[in-house]
Amino acid sequence: MALRWPHLRVTSSYSMRYGTATPHRIVERAAADGHHLIALTDRDGISGAVQWVRACIEAGITPVVGVDLAVMPTVVESAAAQVPRGSTRQKAYAIEELPRVVFLALGSPAGWASLCQLISAAHANVEKYGTAVLEATDVLAHHSGVVALLGPDSELGSHLLHGRLRAAEHTLRHWRSITGSGLAIAIGNHRRPRGLAWSALHAARMWEWGRQRGARVVFAPNARYLGAGDARTADILDATRRMTRVTSLGLLANNGQATLDSPTDLDIRVQEVAQLAGIAPALMHRDTWLLMQACALDPAHDIGLGSVFVPEFTVVTGTSATDDVAAAQLLLTQRCRQSIPSRYASTADHDRAHRRLDEELRAIQTLGFAGYFLTVAEVVDLIRERGVRVAARGSGAGSLVTYLLGINDVDPLAHDLVFERFLSTLRTELPDIDIDVESARRLEVYDLIYERFGASRVACVSMMETYKVRQAVRDVGAALGMDPLDIDSFAKAFPHIRARNARSALADLPELRSSQLGVLAAQGQLEGFLDRVEALDGLPRLMAMHPCGVLLSDASLLERTPIQSSAAGYPMSQFDKDDVEHMGLLKLDVLGVRMQSSIALALNEIARTQELAVDLATVPLDDPATFALIQSTRTLGCFQIESPGQRELIGKFSPETFNDLIIDISLFRPGPVKSDMITPFLKSRHGWDLPHFIHADLQPILQETEGVVIFHEQVMRIVEVMTGCSLAEADEIRRAMSTTEAIDATRVWFYPKALQRGYCLAVVEEVWEVLKSFASFGFCKAHA
Repeated sequence: MALRWPHLRVTSSYSMRYGTATPHRIVERAAADGHHLIALTDRDGISGAVQWVRACIEAGITPVVGVDLAVMPTVVESAAAQVPRGSTRQKAYAIEELPRVVFLALGSPAGWASLCQLISAAHANVEKYGTAVLEATDVLAHHSGVVALLGPDSELGSHLLHGRLRAAEHTLRHWRSITGSGLAIAIGNHRRPRGLAWSALHAARMWEWGRQRGARVVFAPNARYLGAGDARTADILDATRRMTRVTSLGLLANNGQATLDSPTDLDIRVQEVAQLAGIAPALMHRDTWLLMQACALDPAHDIGLGSVFVPEFTVVTGTSATDDVAAAQLLLTQRCRQSIPSRYASTADHDRAHRRLDEELRAIQTLGFAGYFLTVAEVVDLIRERGVRVAARGSGAGSLVTYLLGINDVDPLAHDLVFERFLSTLRTELPDIDIDVESARRLEVYDLIYERFGASRVACVSMMETYKVRQAVRDVGAALGMDPLDIDSFAKAFPHIRARNARSALADLPELRSSQLGVLAAQGQLEGFLDRVEALDGLPRLMAMHPCGVLLSDASLLERTPIQSSAAGYPMSQFDKDDVEHMGLLKLDVLGVRMQSSIALALNEIARTQELAVDLATVPLDDPATFALIQSTRTLGCFQIESPGQRELIGKFSPETFNDLIIDISLFRPGPVKSDMITPFLKSRHGWDLPHFIHADLQPILQETEGVVIFHEQVMRIVEVMTGCSLAEADEIRRAMSTTEAIDATRVWFYPKALQRGYCLAVVEEVWEVLKSFASFGFCKAHA
C-alpha cells in the first residue's frame, strides 16, 4: 500500500527568478491533489507567505512556512574569503555556489519570530557578501523555534555527493552544536543522473549516512513548478540568475522532475530511493509527518493574522498605562470632546457632532482601534511641527474623529460624508489614511517618523516589480543567446504591457511586425521564444521600496516581518501593502505631492516679499474670484483640474461651489467617462433635461448629482434605504460587487429585500441596473 507524503519544500514565484508558480496556483493544485499540509520555503524571504497562508485557509489546508537561505560554509575560517570577486557574472556564479539550508518555523509565535529574524540577519549581510547569506553566529542567535533542513544543496549534501566523509562529519557536528534537536537531513529525488545532486543515488547515500549517525531524515524534494512543462521557464530563470545562456547550463538544466506531486506520487519517488538504499521508508515517513505537524501554523495565534499592532500607548503619549487599549480609548474620547467647541460654533452643531462622535467612538472601541487614531494624529502633528505642509486624504475624511484630532481639515458633517465607508465593525483590518506631504521633503518626513518611533517599530512597505513584456523579451533573448542589439530594439518596440500580451501586440502594431524579429515571428519561427516570454508574465523580478507606504507597529515589528535594506537605505518589510494590512500592522501612505511643495513655496515667497502670513485654513471656500478663474478653464497648474480633459469638463460644467469641484473630480474618472455618466449629468445640471431619481425615496441621495450615481456613499445609501440594512452592511455589499459571481449573489439578496420594503419590481430592476453598473467604479466622495 502506497504511503502518503506531504510536500516539505515548495518554491513559489516569490523566489525571484527561480520559482514559476504563484502561491495561489500552488495551493489550488495541492488541494486538488489531496494535500492537507504543505510547506512554502521560498528563497531568501517570505514575501509570499501571507498570500500562501490565506490561500491555504481558503482551501482548507494547514499551512507551513519556511525559508531557503544561503549559508556560509563551515570549513571557511575567514568570512571575507567568500566575498564574490571579479566580474558581475563571476559574482553571480559564486553566489549560486553557496550552500543552502531550509529553515522551517515551528508552529508557535516564537517560530515565526525566529524565521523573520533569520531572514533579516541574512539580508543584513548583503553589503558584506553581495547577497543575503547567514553566518554561523546568525543561526546561533535565532535558531530557537525553527528546524534546519540540510538537503542535497547544503554543504553536508555536497560533501556526501563528492565522498568527503570527514568534512561531512565535521559539518554535521557543527550544525548539531548550533541547533541541537532542531535539525534534520532532508533528501530529495529529482531523478537526476548518478553523480549529481538530487539524484536517487545521492538521496540514498544521504539517507543511509544520516541513519547510521542517528540523525532525523525526512523526505523533501524541492518543488519548483507545477508540471514538467514549466521546466523551460525554470531554465530561463536559472540562466538569467546565473547571467549565462540556457545552453551553458549543461547538467544544471531542469529535467522536468522538480514538480509538485500528489501524496502518492511522492511515494513513488521514495520507493526508488528505498530500493537503492535497502531501507524501509516507514521511519522516514513518520519523521517527515511529525516534523510537518510540529510546524503547522495557526495563522491567528502564530502569525498574528487578524490582530492589530500599533505603537504602545507609552510610546505615543509618553505616559504609562496598565491597559493600553482602554487608556487609548479614554484619551481619544477626551481629545475629541474637547475639540468640538473649536470646530463647531452653534449649539445645534454641537449636538449633532456629539451624536456622530458617540457612534464613531463606539465602533472604534469595539474594534480596539483607538491607538491607531492617536498614532496617526501624532505623526501628523510631528510633520506640522517640522514646518512641512501636510494634508490627510482618502476615505478617512469621512470620520469626525480624524477631523477633531486635526488629522484632516474636512468637516464630514458639512459635506455629508459617511463614516462606514472608512471604518466598520464588519471589517477587522485597520483603515487606511493617506497623508500628502511636500514631495521635496518626503524623505525628511520618513526620517522624522523613524526618529520619533525608533527602528524597532518602523519600516517601509515593499512592492514587487514583476515581468512585463519588455523585460521578459530581454531576459529570454539573453538566455537563448540571441543578438543583444536585435533583442533590445525589439523590446523597445513593445508598449508597456503585460508579457502575456506579446503575441497580440505583434499582431496589432506595425512597428513590431516590420522589425526583423517581427518578420520571423510572423513566419512562425519565434513560437518557442514567445512561449517563454509569455510564461514569465507577472513573475516577480525584484523587490523595491513602495513609494509611500510606511509601517508603524509596537516593539514586536521585527518579530512579525523580515526586514531588508532598500536601495535608498531605508529598512523595508518583505511584505507588500496588502499583506501588512492582513498582518494588522499600521500602514501610513506618506505621499510626496508636488502641489504641496508648490503651495509651500508660494506661501514662503508671499511671506518674504510682502511680509504677509497666509493661513490657507481661513481662506473661504466660496471665493468668487477663484471660481471665476476656474470657470475660465485657465487652470494649468491647479491640482487635479489642469489636464486637457479636465479643462474641457470644467468649461462645460462651470463649477460654482466647492461641492461642484468634488463632483467634477469624481466625474472625470475612467468609469464615469466610459459609461457616459457625464452627459446626463450636464444636461440636467444646465436644465436641458430633468433629473431622473427612479423613486422619490432616492431623491435626497441623488439630488446633488442630478440623479446620477457618482459616489460610493450614494451606492451605500441606496442599498440602505431600499433593503433596510445598516450602512456598514451596505458598504460590505458594495465592496463585494466586484466579480460576476458576487454580483449574481447580491442580486439574489437585493431583490427580495427591496420587494419586501414595498418597492415595485420595475423600480427594483431599474435601481439594480444602476447599482450593478456603477458600484464597482464609483468614487469615494471623501477621497475627492
